[in-house]
Amino acid sequence: MSRCGLFGDLPETASREAKDRGKARMRSPVRDQPGWQTVDLDSLMEAGHPVRVIWSYVAGLDLGALEDRIAAREHTVGQAPVDPHLMLALWLYATADGVGSARALARLCESHVAYRWLCGGVSVNYHGLADFRTAHGAVLDGLLVQSAAGLALAGVIKLDEVVQDGVRVRAAAGAGSFRRKSNLYKELRKAQRVVEQLKRETDDDPDASNRRIKAARERAAGDRETRVAEALTAMAELEAQRERRARTNKKKTEQQKQPRASTTDPQARVMKMADGGYRPAYNCQVATVAQGQVVVALDVVAVGSDRGLARPMVERLAKAYRRLPLRHLVDGGFTKNADIEWTAAHGIEMYAPAIRNKHKTDPWAPRRGDGPGVAAWRRRMQSDEGQVIYQRRAMGEWINARFRNWGLRQFTVRGLEKAKAVLRLYALANNILVGHRMLTAAAA
Repeated sequence: MSRCGLFGDLPETASREAKDRGKARMRSPVRDQPGWQTVDLDSLMEAGHPVRVIWSYVAGLDLGALEDRIAAREHTVGQAPVDPHLMLALWLYATADGVGSARALARLCESHVAYRWLCGGVSVNYHGLADFRTAHGAVLDGLLVQSAAGLALAGVIKLDEVVQDGVRVRAAAGAGSFRRKSNLYKELRKAQRVVEQLKRETDDDPDASNRRIKAARERAAGDRETRVAEALTAMAELEAQRERRARTNKKKTEQQKQPRASTTDPQARVMKMADGGYRPAYNCQVATVAQGQVVVALDVVAVGSDRGLARPMVERLAKAYRRLPLRHLVDGGFTKNADIEWTAAHGIEMYAPAIRNKHKTDPWAPRRGDGPGVAAWRRRMQSDEGQVIYQRRAMGEWINARFRNWGLRQFTVRGLEKAKAVLRLYALANNILVGHRMLTAAAA
């Protein structure tokens, strides 16, 4: 058949090798192009809307580290992925809007005007959104530091005085998923038997139409086996902690129940919550500037007590900003003499209330064994000036309240690293919106 026949109008395909990878191909938003609606997308959002603030910030970011991972290139075949700028902006705005589900976010991108404006005609799916949310922790860490450092450089905040506070957030693990060591071994053997059985069924079954379903079941069983194995590893850590506690307080340790680990989120721990109840949770540590509402550092730990967590946060600040704060404000749960001595040795004044003892003695009176740092801390907190400075610690409570209002009540992801990635989105969204307000007020 001649080329002018049935397929004569098709273009010829050129097979040539590109000299280099070429520029990344991405699907980016286009908001000023009219579609079936009577107006263009850009006219739907008023000036100064938070979604515009967030997009203005994200559009100016250099996300080359994420673009380098894109396999689709110019002069190559393949589906172009969604622009990482758009994915980041969607999660930042969703976080500030109280949306914590990838499925809910995907639906909003089809129905809600603000999310449709962000997408600009680009379609997204919940799988891609869920993967992006927790896959780029190092990039989000860098953006968080850049946001705070930029505001400090603009003179709207100062890094001399930092407030640290902890908030317990419910983990994705259920209370019934915690097992003792003997039961964990039973669950592991059960999961291994299920995996072996599914593999045999897949190998013996010639019906190709059911292979996909069985492969999904096999993956789920494999994930279960992995989580139970991780729970056994966590159990070993819990037993080691129990042995260390027994060295200093054997009687109290013996009265405690045997340690348990979760088979769904092995890194989660049962903690005492703000309402007095005990539930699986993570301890979110947030550091903010004392005279502002800007987050400068954060961490997520699987320890219910704040005691001893002040020094790691100061070390994190020093690494991120290449400097130490002059004052570090914490509540009574962080009070630890070793941390007070360490900060004093590095030129940092720690402001923390003393823990009242059962003898009702003066907590600020000098005590035998006080080092120079602890002695200075007692004098500092007893003075009127010290009490005035310590009142600025309330700024950390404001940040916690804002995160709660945004929906930070329970993590929908599992593991410390993924929980930390979610908390970074909260902190970065906060800094963008608060920083915009502070810069606007300074320019007025």
